[in-house]
Amino acid sequence: MAGGGFCRLPNGTVVVALTLTRPTEGAPSCVGTGAGPGAPVRVLVHAVNRARALTRLRNLGLRAVYLRGNAQPPTPDEITAVLHHPDGLLWRAAPQSGQELWHPIRALLGPAGHAGPARPAA
Repeated sequence: MAGGGFCRLPNGTVVVALTLTRPTEGAPSCVGTGAGPGAPVRVLVHAVNRARALTRLRNLGLRAVYLRGNAQPPTPDEITAVLHHPDGLLWRAAPQSGQELWHPIRALLGPAGHAGPARPAA
């Protein structure tokens, strides 16, 4: 299960922060991030509501993503980072090592653009 939380912003949108394990299939290793396959990563999502934020992650192939409770809400620095990113989806290694920067979600998912196995051609 994912540990995480959310924060409602004054304009009504939410920022959801989740600690997940890094996808193992099709994901490239990011040198210097400390986030090899199976390592914990912190994912931030900016969306209209919590359900929409989780749907954005599920649409990328992270199927078993649930938010239960608000034990690890996003910090003010995390909120600022996700609000200033055009996609509104970021990640970095979960116990943060040094001054690691935030990465766009496509760097986590690999060249296929989703976390799961290759989808069959139609």
